Amino acid sequence: MAFKRLDPEDFVVSSDSVTSTVWSNNSPSLNTYFSSSTQKEGTSGPYYLNVYQTASDSDQAAVQFQIAYANKNGGGGVNFDSSVPFVSATTTIYGQYRTLVLEDENASFTFGPTFTGSADNDFYVISPERARYKQSFLPGSLNLILSSSNTLDSLDGISLTDNSNMVTLPTYYGTMRAYQLISGSDGSSWDGGDGFTPNSGSYGLVLPDISTILLNAAALNDNSVNGGGINLLTNSTSDSFGDNPTKLYDHISASVAITSSLGVDNIFELNSQETITSDYVFVRARNNEYNYTENPSFISGSTGEVIFPYFINNPQTYPTTIGLYNDSNDLLAVAKLSRPIQKDFTKEALVRVKLDF
Repeated sequence: MAFKRLDPEDFVVSSDSVTSTVWSNNSPSLNTYFSSSTQKEGTSGPYYLNVYQTASDSDQAAVQFQIAYANKNGGGGVNFDSSVPFVSATTTIYGQYRTLVLEDENASFTFGPTFTGSADNDFYVISPERARYKQSFLPGSLNLILSSSNTLDSLDGISLTDNSNMVTLPTYYGTMRAYQLISGSDGSSWDGGDGFTPNSGSYGLVLPDISTILLNAAALNDNSVNGGGINLLTNSTSDSFGDNPTKLYDHISASVAITSSLGVDNIFELNSQETITSDYVFVRARNNEYNYTENPSFISGSTGEVIFPYFINNPQTYPTTIGLYNDSNDLLAVAKLSRPIQKDFTKEALVRVKLDF
């Protein structure tokens, strides 16, 4: 064994972006949707809905994403206290995302350059299950088709995507990126326009760093779009169970008819992105280094002499392992070579070791 202190120039830091699918079927697109009747009919059902890729009572069932509804004035939810109006579960959800995204309890969400939504500034939330991805969304990979009806016999709808391919820089909330949700596909609008609704701004916000999609309820019900938007018919009545997550779920699942008629299979497409940081360590063995060994086949255990005189002036070794030690001589990492390297006074070796973490 021989030691050599590494120099600063022997270390290089690199980062690579790795993409992968989000859904449990290992496909970029999720095309089957199931909810749990137990949860839907429970206390959380009117405000929050889990969506599965197969029947919720199946052994293979796994939550793919959640749908929630948020309303600034508490509409679409029953008040927590009858003596305190306009404060319900939808208010709590709104406040949760306002704190997370806007970081200002007095701010309102803006969809597009200026539009701040309806009077309730309400929106739907689609949050892929945290176990489905490692770090964040891949901008430009989002494609979501919403049927204009909540029944399977409708062949009309709208395709939504983020506008990541149409902007030089995203909007930033602190250090968090945000893209507008627009009508189009693969990160761009179809007609080269902004992809917004005529009267209600964009269709929402896409926040890749927290893997969240906010859908502008006003845009989804904008009567100036395709003769009536997608007719989601959001219930924002105060002190009432709106069942709004189920409304959005029905429009997503009803999109099966649209994709089948078009011969495509991409109702909800989404990929994740992960940045992997690697340290490259370059280990150099110069011609006069690492040519001798303490291996018993090379050195006499009793006298410490080289067993074969030929190796005194012409030694040969075959390194197989590189260890990384700290100043306390603690072994931190081990790199195994794919094959032994022949080393003598006429050869030098340069080994690149990659450390991923």
